Amino acid sequence: MTLALTPPMGWNSWDCYGTTVTEAEVLANARFMAEHLLPHGWDTVVVDIDWSDPAARAHGYTDGSGLVLDEHGYPQPDPARFPSAAGGRGFTELAAQVHALGLKLGVHVLRGIPRTAVAAALPVVGPDGAVVTTADVADTSSVCTWNGHMYGLDHTHPAAQAWLDGLVGQLASWGVDFVKVDDMLAPFHADAITAWSRAIARSGRDIVLSLSPGTRLSTAHLPVLREHAQMWRVCDDLWDRWEDVHANFARLARWAPFQQPGGWADADMLPLGRIGIRAERGDDRASRLTPDEQRTLLTLWVMARSPLMMGGDLPTSDAATIALLTTPAVGHVLRTGVDGRELQREPAGDGEVVVWGARSGTEATRYVAVFWTGTGVRTEHLPLSALVGDAAASAHRWTARDLWDGTPLPDPRATAAEHDGVLTLDVPEHGVRWVALEPARREDAA
Repeated sequence: MTLALTPPMGWNSWDCYGTTVTEAEVLANARFMAEHLLPHGWDTVVVDIDWSDPAARAHGYTDGSGLVLDEHGYPQPDPARFPSAAGGRGFTELAAQVHALGLKLGVHVLRGIPRTAVAAALPVVGPDGAVVTTADVADTSSVCTWNGHMYGLDHTHPAAQAWLDGLVGQLASWGVDFVKVDDMLAPFHADAITAWSRAIARSGRDIVLSLSPGTRLSTAHLPVLREHAQMWRVCDDLWDRWEDVHANFARLARWAPFQQPGGWADADMLPLGRIGIRAERGDDRASRLTPDEQRTLLTLWVMARSPLMMGGDLPTSDAATIALLTTPAVGHVLRTGVDGRELQREPAGDGEVVVWGARSGTEATRYVAVFWTGTGVRTEHLPLSALVGDAAASAHRWTARDLWDGTPLPDPRATAAEHDGVLTLDVPEHGVRWVALEPARREDAA
């Protein structure tokens, strides 16, 4: 069975709670999602990094911290933050509560094996029944550059896979549906990606595998990514800065042609709403992206069919943010749009005009997004043939509808130079106009 037939949609604790999220906060977001967002396709709740660290803090990581581990060296939820995990129950109860809401549970895991487990030389039973230790299966030369909790696994040692199989088997037994494995792509660890895929297959549970962080990720890695994972980041952490959003225009233009069911390039979380409550970056705040920049971000992600993971705290985010997330076109175009791609990108004044197109996979509708990255309002006159193609432009009369507010727009108008029509749009600063174009036969247009 192919997992993630459409791009996953959910919430992740990182942008608002960093390493410190609690069980109560996860459940508050899950309940809000079930009540307000689930009908629009949002269905996954992800507990991000360091849920096993009793010394977790805002604004960074605590190196040398004594993670909560079991007798195999597998991370366990810190019971001070996740009370239902006490007594070795892990995320079983949390998963059950999330599932009861009609949602899926995801967790973050770092590549490798905890350093404290390696130091303790805990027993590992290899595939041949021989007992080695966690020190034997570790690669102490392979370390994460930004988090000091783990060593890599030595995937040339047969017992390394056995240890990883046990870790993933435990996640599966808890009821985990989605796992975000970090420190996998920069540098690219093909051996670890393959090992994780194998362990998930052996677990007997359908678990979506998401890989991070994605810094300078090349499309040359596609064969490995498509064979073994369902999501892979194509950028470093993205925050509420226009320059972060702008940089993803080029990345998504590169990756969008390769999107397919079961394999999605991921442009990272949506730093929208209330973020920074106890996060790694910045303090408690509303997203610093302007309303137009927020629409640009969401429109670009949807047109490129990136997974959508909301980063802000849902219960305390403003109503305007929730309205953005539940705009009917967001989930509909993400799930049903196909052939999303950049049609045009040209410098103009102090910015660029960037035009994306896609078509509905279930009807004749075409989707067009016109972005303006410069200052002030820019009026764009776009030949219909440049948006839907010459044959379609001449075969049909087209009507236009704004996808953000659902209102009709003036139909493309014929000019002396463009007999098939021109679509005229005023595009705001750092903003977007997102349009659905609907065809009708020319003889039906009278």
